[in-house]
Amino acid sequence: MIIIVDLLLMLIDLTYSILSAVIQTVIQPRLKSIDGELCLITGAGGALGRLFALEFAKEGANLVLWDCNTAANEQTAKLARELGVQVHAYTVDLSKRQGIYETADKVRAEVGEVSILVNNAGVVAGRRLLDCPDELLERTLLVNCHALFWMTKAFLPRMKAKNHGHIVTVASALGLFSTACVEDYCASKFGAVGFHESLTHELLAEDMDGIKTTLVCPYIVDTGMFAGCEIRKELRGIIPPLEPLYTVQQSMKAILAEQQMICIPRLMYIPFLTRALLPWEANVATYRFMGGDKCMLPFIKNVELKTLNGHIKS
Repeated sequence: MIIIVDLLLMLIDLTYSILSAVIQTVIQPRLKSIDGELCLITGAGGALGRLFALEFAKEGANLVLWDCNTAANEQTAKLARELGVQVHAYTVDLSKRQGIYETADKVRAEVGEVSILVNNAGVVAGRRLLDCPDELLERTLLVNCHALFWMTKAFLPRMKAKNHGHIVTVASALGLFSTACVEDYCASKFGAVGFHESLTHELLAEDMDGIKTTLVCPYIVDTGMFAGCEIRKELRGIIPPLEPLYTVQQSMKAILAEQQMICIPRLMYIPFLTRALLPWEANVATYRFMGGDKCMLPFIKNVELKTLNGHIKS
């Protein structure tokens, strides 16, 4: 009898969740205030990280900016300070676990408790698997995936103590479905998605309803990270690379609305669903039609040329 009651309650929750999601696509949800919160952003010296910093600053959040590139990070800090918020910049290599823990301790001592954590940093080797040095493969996994564990272990305990906080994972559409020649990136982003979802379930199981999570899965963003990546030319106008500012603004809406997950653009939900519902051969046929099976080859070629010219050092 108890299981029947629980089943009915589950169906009511299921129906309510679906209706709420449908309504939120039509009606603008209420956005929360983050004025005065302390927000830490990794990869803050990069294109997306800088835009995230400026958008959070516009909302009144004070910032802690982490990046391995000191000059780029300081430039982001300078732009954010012009918006009237407090900004603290730290040079951190996210592939180094101990460096993360030590810098986290320094942040707590010098600035205070982080209440919003934006795991934005990401790298890609840009080499075919058999041509890629192990060190580059390891770095992609360390920065894109392992660092999520270390960042969360460093900052989540204080959030749990107050039952207040927000953890944002900037993953990728390539963490929901894959393509050829970027095994390191896809593996790391699949790991990021799995980590984020499991963490969200854990917080819910512990009734930590004051700690929110948001998973961001954008399509290829025009930051230069995947320069040269191309799908079939007839379809490029329908699914062009995303503008960085648009990507960040859509992400911010989801974060402030406490939305658990966002795919950018919404078209990205389709291959995510078809991957699960269609036979493997059907997905392969779709990839080939769209040019998705070979879309990374021009990008790989660009990286190889830059490497030969000495622009990229292993």
